[in-house]
Amino acid sequence: MRIRPIFFFLPLLFTGCAQLDNRHVMHISVTDQKMLVTDQGQPVATFPISTSKFGLSSRPGSYGTPLGKHRVLKKIGHGLPPGAVFKSRRFTGEVLPVDAPGRDPIVTRILWLGGKEGHNGNSFGRFIYIHGTPEERNIGIPVSYGCIRMRSRDIIALFDRVGVGARVDIFQQPLAERLPKLVPSVVQAASETPAPPPEKFTGTPSASPRGL
Repeated sequence: MRIRPIFFFLPLLFTGCAQLDNRHVMHISVTDQKMLVTDQGQPVATFPISTSKFGLSSRPGSYGTPLGKHRVLKKIGHGLPPGAVFKSRRFTGEVLPVDAPGRDPIVTRILWLGGKEGHNGNSFGRFIYIHGTPEERNIGIPVSYGCIRMRSRDIIALFDRVGVGARVDIFQQPLAERLPKLVPSVVQAASETPAPPPEKFTGTPSASPRGL
């Protein structure tokens, strides 16, 4: 039986969502190692990020970051504290401090991406995420295994801003080249968005029931 790329099934994954986020776009420059977030075409925030240390690829097993257009298909981790550790997208109960020695799990929040183009239609099946990392000292350097890494405070701010359906565009060019009309505004945007107030953590919440 022929296996089709996941983008053929995106409408099924979106089924049941009350309202998709059609306002926000996350523009990710591999050259700059930065993300620019726009709301209805206007820049609202920029964040440093990290893409793959294995380069750019959509090939299974390559550990490369896929280029092109994506959408957020699932959000996982609402209400968990910064540093909450995930295994198979479930909260383990462990919470790590920033730059915990010898530890490199997925932490804090997960935005699970699905590709919209033929070459990246397997991104959902490759488990390509935007997620938090405890290794914040390495943000701004390509060090991931294919995903887009962010600092915990930044992924929380992004998670709280964008919804399921929000668009993601991953490209090689610098932001100034890709989005020249927005560059003057980028300086005015919430660059390196300030940390939000610490979340009060009570009890032991679980990851989103949609996490696998």
